[in-house]
Amino acid sequence: MPTINTVSGPLDTAALGFTLMHEHILVQSPNLKENFAVMDREKEAKKAAQKLKDVQARGVKTIVDLTPGDWRDIPFVKEVVARSGMQVIVATGIYWEVPHFFRTLSTRTPDYIADLFVKDIDEGIMDTGVRAGIIKCATDETGVTEDVERILRACARAHRRTGVPISTHTHAASGVGLKQQDVFESEGVDLGRAIIGHSGDSEDLEYLRRLMGRGSYIGMDRFGLDQFLPTARRVATIKALCDAGYAEKMVLSHDASCYFDWAPAELIPAVVPNWHFNYIPDEIIPALRGAGVSEEHIRAMTTDNPRRIFERQGGY
Repeated sequence: MPTINTVSGPLDTAALGFTLMHEHILVQSPNLKENFAVMDREKEAKKAAQKLKDVQARGVKTIVDLTPGDWRDIPFVKEVVARSGMQVIVATGIYWEVPHFFRTLSTRTPDYIADLFVKDIDEGIMDTGVRAGIIKCATDETGVTEDVERILRACARAHRRTGVPISTHTHAASGVGLKQQDVFESEGVDLGRAIIGHSGDSEDLEYLRRLMGRGSYIGMDRFGLDQFLPTARRVATIKALCDAGYAEKMVLSHDASCYFDWAPAELIPAVVPNWHFNYIPDEIIPALRGAGVSEEHIRAMTTDNPRRIFERQGGY
C-alpha cells in the first residue's frame, strides 16, 4: 500500500481507518503568538490531547488538520499528537485572505509559491521534521480574485509535482467550488484528486452533482455549524446523494478545532453546542442510519473514500 505523510511519520494508507477529512487542531490568528501571550499553550495542549483521545475512543483513527500555512502552529500540533496518539495529517497552502507577502505579482509567482508548498511536502515544515500530506486552498464569497487565483494555481502546481491531494474551503452558496475546479482543470489537475470543501453547506443537489460529475470529491464537512445549514437538512442531502449513487464521492467532517481564537472559548459551546469532533460518531452516524443510509455507504464516506483519496498518488 502507498504511504502518506503524518505528524508521526509515514503511514500506510491501509491504516487510516475512520477519518475526519476537514478539521483543525488549532486555529490562531496569524502572528498572534509571536507578539501577544493570549493563549496558555500548556493548558490548551492538554485540552486538545484529551479531545483527540475522546474521539479516538469513538472509533476515529485519523484527523486531517487542514489549517493552512498562514494559520498553523506545527510545534503545538506535534505536542498534541504526542500526548494523544492520534494519527494526524497536516496541510500546506494559504487561506483566502492572502497575506501581503504573496501579492507582489512580479516575483511572488505561482511557481515561486508552489516551491514553498513542495518543500513542506518533500522536506518538511520549517525545522519541525513534519511533512505535509495534503494541500489546502480557499475561495470564499469574494470569489476567485487575482490574489486567490495565484494561490489556487500554486496549489495545483505543487499537487502535480508531489502527487498529494488538494482540499479546499469554499463558499457553497455562491458556487465557487466550480470556479476552483475551472482553475485546477486549466492547470492540468485531474479533478478526481481534489476535495471541494464545505459543500455540505448546500442542499442544491444540482450544484453538488456538477462538482462530483467533474470527478471531485465533496466535503460534507461542517456538521455542527447549523447557521450554514441545519443538521437534519445536511443528513437529508447526503441521503439523497447516496440514493443517487454518489456515496463514493463524499467525505464527512466538522471543520471544528480544539482551540479556536475567533471567539471566546466559553461562547462557542453556547452558540454552536454540536460543533466538535464527537458529533459525527455520536449523532450523525446514527442519524444517517435512521434516514436509511446503508452501512456500506457510511463506511465509504468515513473510511474507504479517505483511503482512496490518499492512496492514489503521483500520475503526472
